[in-house]
Formats: sequence, structure tokens, C-alpha cells
Amino acid sequence: MNLKEIKGIAKKFGIAPRSMKKAELIQAIQKAENNIPCFGTANGNCDQDKCLWRSDCLK
Repeated sequence: MNLKEIKGIAKKFGIAPRSMKKAELIQAIQKAENNIPCFGTANGNCDQDKCLWRSDCLK
């Protein structure tokens, strides 16, 4: 997912993207969704099969 799409999702949650980096922005969205803000921390090991961010995270 590109940054423009991610910013659009963030705005739906009332998150102002400002100068957040991609990982910070996705983690803020994860928090807003009441999920664990774990984007970018999995080190190739993730048990969240239905996570919207999973494929980007595991790259």
C-alpha cells in the first residue's frame, strides 16, 4: 500500500499524518483500531494472519 492510501486511512480515524513516517503512521492506525501497534517489529514472525498491514510488514 502506498503512503497516499495509508494517509487516507489515517484521516478516516482522525489521525493527522503530519510528518509521520510510514511505520509510525501504520502503528497509529493500529492503535486506533484497538490492535497491537506492531507494524515493522515482527522480524519475519507474525501470527496476525488477517492484519491489513501484514504483507507490507513482512517485506
